[in-house]
Amino acid sequence: MKEVPGVTRLRQTAMLLFVTGSMMLAQTPPAKRAAIPRAADGHPSLEGIWTNATLTPLQRPANLAAKPYFTAEEAAAFEKQVLIQNDTDNQPRKAGDPGNYNSAFWDRGNHVEKSLRTSLVIDPPDGRIPPFTAEAQAKAQAFREYAAQHPADGPEDRDLSERCLMFSGIGPPMLTEPYNNNYQIVQSPGYVSVLAEMNHDVRVIPTDGKVTAPNDVSQWHGVSHGHWDGDTLVVETTNIKFNNQSHFGVAYRGMSDENLRVTERFTRTDAETIIYQAMVDDPTVYTKPWTIEEAFTRTKGPLFEYACHEGNYAMPGILQGARLAEQGANSK
Repeated sequence: MKEVPGVTRLRQTAMLLFVTGSMMLAQTPPAKRAAIPRAADGHPSLEGIWTNATLTPLQRPANLAAKPYFTAEEAAAFEKQVLIQNDTDNQPRKAGDPGNYNSAFWDRGNHVEKSLRTSLVIDPPDGRIPPFTAEAQAKAQAFREYAAQHPADGPEDRDLSERCLMFSGIGPPMLTEPYNNNYQIVQSPGYVSVLAEMNHDVRVIPTDGKVTAPNDVSQWHGVSHGHWDGDTLVVETTNIKFNNQSHFGVAYRGMSDENLRVTERFTRTDAETIIYQAMVDDPTVYTKPWTIEEAFTRTKGPLFEYACHEGNYAMPGILQGARLAEQGANSK
């Protein structure tokens, strides 16, 4: 068949455009994610002031048992409901009850996690912390019975936070507190240090294999060692000093023992976010390990000193009240 000149030129032009377009596509680099800040040694920089305040509960609520994620509409409704429930100014009180801190004092945030998860616990898949072992259940029951009979024989019977000795915000794991959910991270070659606003506790984490304490020394926040796994800082912590007054945050007053091991992962995902994961493994207390995930978002500073005075002023009143109660019981 004889080619028509005009048609031939159209075919040649179409082929040229196709080839040129294909070459341009091949040469166009893929879209890049925003570069994360890096330290002088090339590792991601975790430095800055951060907050992990969130309305996402530690464990998945019973009414959301089969729902690992909110929809956007469900998240908005949940946030509204929680903010109303947490506003103590709107709660009924008995006569003589002075009430509790109102919303001006709390620092829980106003939103759930950006992931829209229904719990901070991501493993087990049901979003719940595994039950205690039989041995741990017996120990917990024995402590509850002792505490009921000896609520304040001495200051050692009271919670560590009442005595201004330890709060759980610094971890590990680093769980949210009712307020003061701010942290400052300082990074240098070989070390990462985390300062918690709550009780101004500091964890100094070597990342180059240095040993900070002997193996037989336990500390309130344990002995931590870190290493970089690609762009993620992995921190292993053991030798955590737990006793009957220690617990994992206000949201979960769980227990643990000398076999506790916590593995944390800090991953800088963009200029404003660190994704934090922590796996709690204590085979003599929990029937299996459990893992949380939460986002640390950049916030404005500076951090102000948290001055805990309960140990100075509340403790004498607690102990005196217990003695008066004993005298009243003995006089009957």
